[in-house]
Order: sequence, then structure tokens, then C-alpha cells
Amino acid sequence: MLPCRDDVLTITKRLVTIESIVNTKGEKIIANSLYQMISSLPYFQQNPNFLTLEQTLNDHQERYNVLAFVKGTKGKSNRTVLLMGHIDTVGIDDFNQLKDKACDPEQLMEALQTEQLPPSAKVQLESGDWLFGRGVLDMKSGVASHLYLLKYYSEHPEKLNGNIVLLAECDEEDSSHGILSALKTLNRWKKEHGFHYAAAINADFVSPRFDGDQNRYIYKGTVGKLLPSFFITGAETHVGSAFEGLDPNFIAAELTKQINYNPDLCNDAYGETTVPPVSLKQTDLKPTYTVQTALSAYVYYNFFIHSWSPKDVLDKLKEQAVIAFQNALTTFEDRYRRYSAMSGEPYVQHPWKPRVFTYEEMEQLLVQENGENYVNHMKNFKVRLLKDTELDTRMFAARVVEEAWKWMKDKNPAMILFYSSLYSPRIELTGKTEDELALIKALDESVEEIQPTYPYPIVTRNFFPYISDMSFVALSDDETGINAESSNNPGWGTKLFVDYQDIRDINVPVINIGPYGWDAHKKLERMEMTYSLEIVPNLTNLVIQKLL
Repeated sequence: MLPCRDDVLTITKRLVTIESIVNTKGEKIIANSLYQMISSLPYFQQNPNFLTLEQTLNDHQERYNVLAFVKGTKGKSNRTVLLMGHIDTVGIDDFNQLKDKACDPEQLMEALQTEQLPPSAKVQLESGDWLFGRGVLDMKSGVASHLYLLKYYSEHPEKLNGNIVLLAECDEEDSSHGILSALKTLNRWKKEHGFHYAAAINADFVSPRFDGDQNRYIYKGTVGKLLPSFFITGAETHVGSAFEGLDPNFIAAELTKQINYNPDLCNDAYGETTVPPVSLKQTDLKPTYTVQTALSAYVYYNFFIHSWSPKDVLDKLKEQAVIAFQNALTTFEDRYRRYSAMSGEPYVQHPWKPRVFTYEEMEQLLVQENGENYVNHMKNFKVRLLKDTELDTRMFAARVVEEAWKWMKDKNPAMILFYSSLYSPRIELTGKTEDELALIKALDESVEEIQPTYPYPIVTRNFFPYISDMSFVALSDDETGINAESSNNPGWGTKLFVDYQDIRDINVPVINIGPYGWDAHKKLERMEMTYSLEIVPNLTNLVIQKLL
């Protein structure tokens, strides 16, 4: 066992004291600090070209990644292990009156002594084995573990038969500009130095899966995340003549009832099941108050996947949308008939039927009907829309669909299904390649070897359950699945773009060995020091040794 606890703790605290909230100048500051830290090591003073500070590409923020590598001298292997972790954090507003102490673990823990805390947090605070503060868990202690190993091997390259690469990336908490930019450098190094990326080890946090869960989890592969979205049109009417029109909010409500928490939309693979989709936004698109019903509504849902592709999700949600649309029309008709009977006003049959298009289907129809006029109009519209820097990718996509809808000849109520955000691809680690088999074997043997030194079970599962940059170092989706995502994202190529070829060129099997703790992204974010500062670096090191 490497005697790493004190060193990893010191590095963790140093990183935590640098406030590096995503989309702030703190991302630039921490990257520069990290670069200076690594460049001070003798190995990198002798090999300055083995370390780089690189600004992200096509990014509205100025921020940087730090990448470094050590070439082993034990043998002549080109096998390379990528150690990756993000250096940005979520915000600190949730700390309220303790906001000024959020990034100072010692001061924060002293202040928390007088706070009303949940019993578990109070016990952990008083135990001496837990560290509190923004970023201690997610995931600066994980980055500190990797930094320790980089330093160790820079001092002992003779113990390394192959190479290790450190990637400390920015912007994991928002749009993954960091990892997507770093892929260019990793692929360049692959050519320049002959690296064969045999495995990637991420160090993002792990937590209990349920109350009373004592396991410390290691994950092979990762969950995928999509943001399926619906632009919903109705038939506008004055509220005084409610049944003469169809409120799109009414359809949206039925759609959310159909999709939210629906177990039929959970993806089971290898005995593990995703949580069901849940809505993240539901609104109409009326700019101001009027006494007319809205012309359109907009909803989007978080959607996790293990084995389904983006195309599978579109197919499944289109079915669900048709069901919801029909349910809404049936309820509308029933209530209209009852109202007519009560009021004595005549019932008038409406022509509406469930209509659900994917964005790609609508695009094909509009191009077929309108040709270059439509294509040029939408191209210019997107260019103008990009000037509105207040629009995020989700609202940008909604506005594009809203504009496209104006070209539809049939304006009867409809739903348009599309993706409005970055796709974080799923990764299955199944042993289908020699590198995957070697990584699985190395991990299993390492866990078995280190378990006797730690009192709680270290358990391996197949899918990291949170969104992380693991998604961008390999692809399990085929071309059809990926094309369904890009062809159905209205902001693709303008507001949003991912060069999937960069991912295919890396295509490295990935696992997650990260710090253990509770309440990431919350005021009481904390990590257990024994596991995070001792087990994580040593377990990671065992995997490296067995792989190389």
C-alpha cells in the first residue's frame, strides 16, 4: 500500500480552496494553479513538453484543461492508462450564510459545529474521518488521487511498463467543453508518442444507492443521458370560448402524466435498471399575458439509458406521445359533451387527431414542400438566433422548431419530438475487446486484493449512475443511433456540435474509481477520508500495475 493519505489530503484541500465554479473565471484560475503545481515537479522541468495547459475550443468561456504524461522506463510497452477528472464544481449559493466558508474545509467544519445537522452528518462531522466543503467529493479529492499517482510515477518511472496520462478537465458540470476539446490533444499524443490507450480511469464520486447501503461502488462503463423535448401546438381560442380551441398546455400535462416516472421507460441491462424519465421543464411559449390560450407549449425530460440508443428512445417516446395525445383528445371530448349538456350550447365535432412528428420527419417534409427557400430561411434564422447569448441550447432548439412550424401547411394540433441538449453517450464494458477483458480482469483482481484492508464491501457495478465525462472517451452506439441524435437536434451544427470521430479515435474502455461520500451538489457535501484518500489511490494504482 502506498502511504498516500496525507499527501492526497493536502492536495485536496489546496484544490478545494480555489473556488472553481463552472462558467466562472475560477475555472481558469484552478487550471493555472494546477499547471504550476505539476510544472514544479523535477520530471516536468526536465520534460516540459510532457505537460500542457490548453484552452477549450469553440467555447464562450475562457477556461483550460491541464494534461500531462509520464513515460515508463520499466519496458518498451506503448500501453497507456488515462487518469481523468474534472476541476470545476457547481455553485455555492446553497451554503447561504456559510457561503464564504464553502471552499475552506477547516473553517466550514468549525462553523458547522453550531449548525442544526441531520444525525448522520453530525456523527460524520465529529468522527474526524470526514471532510466537508464544496468540491471535496465532486471531485477534487478524486483529482488529488490522480495527481498523487502522477507525481509518484514521475519520481519512479522505472516502475511503469507503459505510460500514464493525466487529464484534468474543465466544464464537466455544464457542457463538457473540457473533455471534448481534450480529445484533440489525446489523439494528437496518440500519433506523436505512439500511445495505445488501454484504459481510462475516472475518479468521480460515488455514494450510497439507498438508505443503509454500506457498499463502496466501482463502476464499469456509464449511464447515457438524453434530453427528449416536445414542441406542442394547439388551436388558439379566447378563454371565453374555451371549447372552440385546444390548449397545448392541456396536451403537455397529459404527456407529462404519461412519461413521468413511467417504469415502461426504464432501461434494464445486465441486471441494472435506469431511473425512469422525469420532467425538467414544462412551459408554454406565450411571451406576455393575454386572454387567449397559448399557441404552443414546450416540455423536456431527463432520460437515462443503459443499452437503448437515441433512436430507440425516439421510437419509444413517439409511441408514448401518441397515447398521451389520444388521451388528451378523449378527455377533451368527454368534457366538451358534458359541458354542452349542462349549458345547452351545441356540441361541434372537431377534426383533431393525434399527430406526432420527429424533428427529422418535419424537416424532411418542409424541405420537400419548400426546397431551398425553407433551407436558406432556417439557416439565416439560426445565425440571427445565435446572437441572443441568453438562449441556452434547450431554448435555442425550441425557437428553431417554433420557426420551422410556421412553414407547416397543416396547422392542426401536433407534437414535434426532438433532442435539445448534449447527448452523454452510454458506455457498456462487456469484454468484447482484448482491452476491455484486460481492464475487467485487472479491476476484479485489484478489488479482491485490496478488500481485506477495508471494512466495507467494495462492489463493482456496470453503469456509473450520474452524468460524467466518461461518456466521451468511448462509444457503444452505432452510426444509426448517433445519427438519430444529431438529425433530431435543431441546434446541431450551430449551437451544439460533437465530433464523434474524435471519440471513436480514442475509444478507450473506462471505469470509475472515485471518492466516497454524501450530498454532492449540496451544502453538506462531504467525503470519507479513509476510503477516498487511501483506498482510491491504491486501488487505482493496482489497476494500473496489472494493466501495464
